[in-house]
Amino acid sequence: MARWLPRSTDLTRFCQKLNRVKTLEDDMMETSFNRCLSTIDLTLLGIGGMVGSGLYVLTGTVAKEIAGPAVIVSFIIAGFASLLAALCYAEFGARVPKTGSAYMFTYVSVGEIWAFLIGWNVLLEYMIGGAAVARAWSGYLDSIFNHKIKNFTETHVGTWQVPFLARYPDFLAAAILLVATAFISFGAKVSSWLNHVFSAISMGVILFILIMGFVLAQPKNWSAQEGGFAPYGLSGIMAGTATCFYAFVGFDVIAASSEEARNPQRAVPRAIAFSLGLATGAYILVSVVLTLMVPWHTLDPDSALADAFYRRGYAWAGFLVAAGSICAMNTVLLSNLFSLPRIVYAMAEDGLFFRVFARVHPRTQVPVVGIVVFGLLMALLALVFDLEALVQFLSIGTLLAYTFVAASIIVLRFQQQKVDVPAPAPGGRPSPEPHEGPSAGELKEYESFSDKLQLVDRDKSKEHREPGQLKAAFEPYLEFLSDFYPGEVVTVAVVTLMVSAICLCSILVFGNTHLHLPTWSYSLLLVLFSLGFLLSLLLIWAHEQQRSTQTFQIPLVPLSPALSIVLNIYLMLKLSYMTWLRFAVWLLLGLLVYFGYGIWHSKENLREPRPQRVSARYVVFPSGSLEERVQAVQPGSQPAAGLPDTDTDDCKR
Repeated sequence: MARWLPRSTDLTRFCQKLNRVKTLEDDMMETSFNRCLSTIDLTLLGIGGMVGSGLYVLTGTVAKEIAGPAVIVSFIIAGFASLLAALCYAEFGARVPKTGSAYMFTYVSVGEIWAFLIGWNVLLEYMIGGAAVARAWSGYLDSIFNHKIKNFTETHVGTWQVPFLARYPDFLAAAILLVATAFISFGAKVSSWLNHVFSAISMGVILFILIMGFVLAQPKNWSAQEGGFAPYGLSGIMAGTATCFYAFVGFDVIAASSEEARNPQRAVPRAIAFSLGLATGAYILVSVVLTLMVPWHTLDPDSALADAFYRRGYAWAGFLVAAGSICAMNTVLLSNLFSLPRIVYAMAEDGLFFRVFARVHPRTQVPVVGIVVFGLLMALLALVFDLEALVQFLSIGTLLAYTFVAASIIVLRFQQQKVDVPAPAPGGRPSPEPHEGPSAGELKEYESFSDKLQLVDRDKSKEHREPGQLKAAFEPYLEFLSDFYPGEVVTVAVVTLMVSAICLCSILVFGNTHLHLPTWSYSLLLVLFSLGFLLSLLLIWAHEQQRSTQTFQIPLVPLSPALSIVLNIYLMLKLSYMTWLRFAVWLLLGLLVYFGYGIWHSKENLREPRPQRVSARYVVFPSGSLEERVQAVQPGSQPAAGLPDTDTDDCKR
């Protein structure tokens, strides 16, 4: 019976397979894509992904039903929260200029299975998001023509009464997706040019809305007679923040396009900063003029801006707003169709997804198979499915990606940089001052003990410490942590921080409503999990970080990513249980794909370890005198009985 049980070595090897990280090429600028996108191109892609139908629909919905005129404060807080996640994407996009966005960032720092699950969820996010925007685009255009398209379809095609299916097939939504797929397949430059046109029209309409809105503004609409500035109080503002947060999720298209940027080290951080700043400003200013033009409680949630101009006697302005909203929806469609095939390409190129999606067209230099296949799937979703029940997937998938990217930033910042050390001359000794030490979890082997002795002397001098090592100032108080490999303690602390954040947010969300905890236990659990979170944060901070690089780095690490982790987990727990149930089913499907295909075809799985010829290994124990701490270990065998004479001389020196 026992022989059928897996051995501990097999389990260890299996866990190592799941958590292996991606090996990056020496020249990360080398690519099969066309590096043709400038900072302006990336900025407009980000604006197109964020300033879409939400500007014309979300502002009115939140103002009318959740926050009132204080929707302005909700957008300010949501913009700051999105900034934390955006800065993490900016640092990764500059340091790892490869397509794949959150999937790639997780793969190079956390591990393979986590990266696959993030990529798997991002695929669904983009498919449902693009299909939902297409149906919104169709419905908005249909409303301009007094719903003649809908009535014609229901009359001549019929209606369905099937769960999860739409009431009628939306041929217009499917058609716009197919047309957009055709344009995207022509190449990144054509896609960027088309996005420029729609973004320019959309921003022109927004500028018109702001000018006309401030001319028609009436400050009395914020007065107490109309309910005041914050009629729903602080709870309404925070509830509005949770909704407004999803208006900014489109900036990751910039990170997904970093492999097609001319100068990603500069272009990606700048484009993310510019696009997020402009999008936040647009949402805030439009919310101001909307709630000043008409009383907030009289807004039409479905078409608030157009309706506000109609009610003020400017019907022609309402038509311009409708045209602007359609152009904005087009930019969101292009953003989704642009990002999705590139993430599929990254997964297929790494061997975790079907290899056919890694094919790049030789002339257009785009992953044409992924564009066509997923464009058709997106059109099918828009044609027959009722997306209202599925659209909450967008929230949970995005927040999960943000959480892992923030955690990856901490892990990456405290990892030792992998630099190429020149090989020693034949017959020569290794350099006593290597540029970088071993990475976290890697055993360092030395050809002779004198090399190890020089390294020990250098460490004792405390002149230079590598990333992931305990800071010299904390060693007298945390000396027991000095024996761990660089980065090992930080990795454990990051896991502890995330567990503490999950428990803390669970108590905040469910403590009074579902768990019905007494006041004393509620307060005690809050204090305990808050202490666990803070202690993990301090333990990470007590270790050395990587020095400043030439690329962008997020400030206040690990505090900034930790705040992003807490916020994302809190918002995830606010979602309904049905969303979590559907999410779990989708994760199970992803695990079947990974264990059935990805784990076996992964490029990292196909890499054969390079054999190292080591004549002897030396293990240095942490206690006792120097002579007592040295023991020779034969490669791949049990410890030897003694040391060779020459090595004993080295030991006694």
